[in-house]
Amino acid sequence: MMTEMSRRIADMQGLLQRMDGVVVAFSGGVDSTLVAAVAARALGPRALAVTGVSASLAPGELDGARRIASSVGIVHRTVRTDELMRPGYVENGADRCYHCKTELYDVLGKLAAQEGLPVVASGANVDDLGDVRPGLRAAKEHGVRHPLVESGFTKRDVRTAARELDIPTWDKPASACLSSRIAFGQRVTVGELTRVGRAERLLKELGFRQCRVRVHGELARIEVDREAVSRLADPGVRERIATEFRALGYGYVTVDLEGFRSGSMHTTADGPRDIGA
Repeated sequence: MMTEMSRRIADMQGLLQRMDGVVVAFSGGVDSTLVAAVAARALGPRALAVTGVSASLAPGELDGARRIASSVGIVHRTVRTDELMRPGYVENGADRCYHCKTELYDVLGKLAAQEGLPVVASGANVDDLGDVRPGLRAAKEHGVRHPLVESGFTKRDVRTAARELDIPTWDKPASACLSSRIAFGQRVTVGELTRVGRAERLLKELGFRQCRVRVHGELARIEVDREAVSRLADPGVRERIATEFRALGYGYVTVDLEGFRSGSMHTTADGPRDIGA
């Protein structure tokens, strides 16, 4: 007997099948992975998962994307994106994500045309519509489809469906491009992206599964899950972080006592200005 979620997955599979061919903008996160998995079922070789590779991709994410694409049975490719050549991205204003996604969808659109695949699809879900997401504006301008939105999937639904399909990363923590760690108005550079990527990799090596390093000039603000904040006070952990962050060039290292909050970099006293993981 089909469960209610099984029916909803089948409905999305029918939606994707009617697209007759799709390029999935594939980060390897749970949202885009669910779209990729269902697209592979619906379209077979006419479904292609594509990951944009640039300095803003966090260390380890590409290897993870390759593994998960293989596990869900979709063909996977990479493309180079050059968002750092776009002034609006480098200037790091509130619309930075618009410039980043414009670059990505420009590249994916060309690839889709070359491959004879009529649709570019994203992993946006219904909950994303309630946030300020300049990237959705770029998607609209490029005619990108959002199968999860069209099928009514919330973030919670996505994780439930991914678990039902035995997707191994159904509970993977949210991620985002490394530029989302840099305070608005601070220019995005390859050096800064590399530095914050190395800092977060250290935290993950220390066992902090969900973590962010938010950069405010010379100051690095560490966020981890609330229940893990106390671990940062362990003398051995604290000393290693302080030593290695100083070696990366951060003048100050601080811990956010509120713990990890998606979008915390882009919140003011008056409320959220933008989103970002």
